[in-house]
Amino acid sequence: MRHLDERILPVRVLLTVLTLLATAVPGWTEEAAAAPPDLTGNILSWAVVASLVIAYGFVVWGEKHELKKSIPVLIGAGVIWTFVALVYHEQHDPELVEVMKAGFETSVIEIGELTFFLVTAMTYVVTMQERNVFEAIRYRMLHAGLSQRSIFWVTGLAAFVLSPFLDNLTTALALISVVLAVGSATQDRKFVTLAAINLVVAANAGGAFSPFGDITTLMVWQAEKVEFLEFFSIFLPSLINWLVPAVIMSLAIQNSDAHAKNEPAKMKHGARVMIALFGVTIFMAVMAHMVLDLPPVIGMTTGLGLLMLYGYFLSHHEHFHFEAPALPSGIAFEHRELIERQFKPRYRPFDPMISIKNLEWDTLLFFYGILMAVAGLAQVGYLVKVSELMYGHLGATVTNSLVGVLSAIVDNIPVMSAVLRMDPEMVHGQWMLVTLTAGVGGSLLSIGSAAGVALMGAAKMQNEDGRYVSVYTFMSHIRWTWAVALGYLASIGVHVMIHTMQ
Repeated sequence: MRHLDERILPVRVLLTVLTLLATAVPGWTEEAAAAPPDLTGNILSWAVVASLVIAYGFVVWGEKHELKKSIPVLIGAGVIWTFVALVYHEQHDPELVEVMKAGFETSVIEIGELTFFLVTAMTYVVTMQERNVFEAIRYRMLHAGLSQRSIFWVTGLAAFVLSPFLDNLTTALALISVVLAVGSATQDRKFVTLAAINLVVAANAGGAFSPFGDITTLMVWQAEKVEFLEFFSIFLPSLINWLVPAVIMSLAIQNSDAHAKNEPAKMKHGARVMIALFGVTIFMAVMAHMVLDLPPVIGMTTGLGLLMLYGYFLSHHEHFHFEAPALPSGIAFEHRELIERQFKPRYRPFDPMISIKNLEWDTLLFFYGILMAVAGLAQVGYLVKVSELMYGHLGATVTNSLVGVLSAIVDNIPVMSAVLRMDPEMVHGQWMLVTLTAGVGGSLLSIGSAAGVALMGAAKMQNEDGRYVSVYTFMSHIRWTWAVALGYLASIGVHVMIHTMQ
């Protein structure tokens, strides 16, 4: 996977930068004191662009040298805003400086809300993983005695149903274990490849019609471009986006019985309560926004508090009913309390803080850093005429369709962030369209979404010589991109028929 990524990532970086420059236009909320001026003529404003290019360059370099991707963008965001401040101060206008400060504060508030929202959602997912929720799902699927083609459909349907509530990455990783168990038993690599593509498409499609299914849909909801219930009008186009390639690929799968080693797994104590608390948390987030006109994040963080409160009682329960597994050699059982406090989590009762500790913090910090960098780029007002060309001359439907294609090559977070900051004048159906395309467009390539990238590393089978090799790769996905593209075009067509758009 790495040698292929090294050739692909520089292209992603270049297109990311070009896309940001083409769409990074000041888009301000009504509360902002004033729209930022066009300061692109200042020589220092080019340092803002250069800082973004260099930051993304180090993200690419870090892929090979195991540098966390959050590090370059966090530093880059700080450098970008430093140059933004210098550009504004060179105007010798105190009012402009106030505009810049207001823009920074608005960005921090908006991005902070999104970050805490994600922290809560991811904490629940990590906790449910610890409670064996997804292992229990795997066991039940394999225990049903389905054929390979049935496993293909069941895992795809599960990904489509689960991803509106979980992120597409977690959904895909949870279900690929089922696919690998069947594929390893039958040594059918083609089945694993097609089922992995199916999981990527289904997870991305399912996440597109829910504010909780993808970071980009969450961004659209938080920006109040689409109301909560309106997301479900994208359900049918999203379903078509998955079904079209799924039907085509299923014809290439043998309908033989699936035999797989299936070790029993059951959910740990408290798992069902945590699932219920997750549902209550989502309900509180929706009600806070729809009824109280508060940001959804307040409902989410309240739910995080409820999870930690339940975790407090659960940890006490497990302390008194704690059955320690076989301890490492050299550790006496009478040291049980020391083990519970300081040793690895599997040797001690549940602790809600462990879930927070085990979050994918690199992804969260990358998310914060890249959005702050885009905000800084927008603050100096780059390429307004180019963005007007995109939506004014190409048209909203064509441009929004291209957003999905770009999200397969460029990370969809900065693309959607730039579109939201640009805030083009579009009819409501077009906002629904760009929400759909940004969510499902990443399925066109294996590198186009977090689910695809993760499965390239996870979908491995043992070779004849005992080595594990990747079965789902960039090239194996691209052989079926034509089928995924048919689903993508069909979903846009269905959406246009449902929504009357100009």
